[in-house]
Amino acid sequence: MAKKKNKNIKIIKTTIKILIIISLIIAYGYYIEPKLINTHEYQIKNERITKNFEGFKIVHISDIHYGRVFNKKQMQKLVKSINEQKPDIVVLTGDLIDKDTKIDNKLVEEISIELSKIETVAGKYAINGNHDLKFDEWTNIITNSGFKNLNNTYDTIYKKGYNFMVIAGASTFKDKQGINDKLKPALDFINSFEKDGSIYNILLMHEPDYIDDLTDNKFNLILAGHSHAGQVRTPFAPIILPTGATKYYEKHYKLDDKDLYISNGLGVSEYNFRIFNTPSYNIYKLTNKTH
Repeated sequence: MAKKKNKNIKIIKTTIKILIIISLIIAYGYYIEPKLINTHEYQIKNERITKNFEGFKIVHISDIHYGRVFNKKQMQKLVKSINEQKPDIVVLTGDLIDKDTKIDNKLVEEISIELSKIETVAGKYAINGNHDLKFDEWTNIITNSGFKNLNNTYDTIYKKGYNFMVIAGASTFKDKQGINDKLKPALDFINSFEKDGSIYNILLMHEPDYIDDLTDNKFNLILAGHSHAGQVRTPFAPIILPTGATKYYEKHYKLDDKDLYISNGLGVSEYNFRIFNTPSYNIYKLTNKTH
């Protein structure tokens, strides 16, 4: 009888310990991890990078979902961290605002002012995400904060020389327009040169899976978001992935000779919880492996 009682006590103690551990993990996922910001740094080697672009630094932010967990204090922390990197360009690959955010003029001004404090050498670029599509105010925020709206268009980047890079953007595929139509202006420009064209081509998109639909992929570096890397993960794999990021959702993929990098995002969506997946932004440094 005593042995049975001791066994029951051990079972109860073990159960209590397990429940405490689970409770601590849940509390951490709700109250701590979503408010952290990490950085991931990558060196991208490509023989097309010329000496004047050697060391060119790109900061990639995505999926902020402002208004859910990410707030003014978090944005100020992010901007400070970005400026410490001294980037050549900063790119935003969608979902600046969460779809459940109640937006007004005060919030538009708040976001615009904080984003405008991001400092770069050569420019700031943004495309929208599926959540942003809900807000007409997105365009004003991007413009007022000094970002170039790159939805379905492109720009050229120069640095200490006559050669240039092309940076293009595709708006969220939630608008039902195909990637080939979205990128036609950029690809027409890239293909218009028989020689002495762009040395390197960068593409911004929100939902990475649609890259497989691009029939004329002239982009050397593709930057995307949307997946949150699962937002909630086991130590080995994501638990839930959104449509548009079920094939490509991890940090890096090699598509033939092209690099696809995906940000795991800075905010949360649908539920205010992240676990085994700290919010972060990416830093890429371009180099020529022959130098």
